[in-house]
Amino acid sequence: MLSVIITLTILALLLMAIEVFLVPGFGLPGIAGVACMVAVNVLTACTYGLWASLLSLALSIVLIVLAMWWAARSKTLERLSLHAEIRSTSANADQLAVVVGERGVALTRLALIGNAQIGGRTVEVKSEGGFIEEGTPLVVTRVDTAQVMVRPA
Repeated sequence: MLSVIITLTILALLLMAIEVFLVPGFGLPGIAGVACMVAVNVLTACTYGLWASLLSLALSIVLIVLAMWWAARSKTLERLSLHAEIRSTSANADQLAVVVGERGVALTRLALIGNAQIGGRTVEVKSEGGFIEEGTPLVVTRVDTAQVMVRPA
């Protein structure tokens, strides 16, 4: 019976490691790992008594805490994490060509975001304040990388 308990403990730790490092969210390996830990404690209680079960539970908690501490201190999580930087933008050439102070006309109702004709180019713009009706003259107040801010002229 002791070999079954040890095997289930190792399986539980393995399943929980798979859950943490390989499977996103709380999925089947995590549920199976918790079930294995419960089974270990139930088998220990039935076979060796309450005090052994409490000792097994305490040991399980200590092993999980030590495993998490080791994972946090080691470079394992650093090696598994994503290091790429996003250097692109969703702005098109027309949006990047708009400069502050240019004037245009709202092509659609700006319910905070909509389209406008600015300098002969159709661009997506964002209203600084409230809603702006279609056909309203606009002025560009701020240009971020992928966002053109406007207000009524």
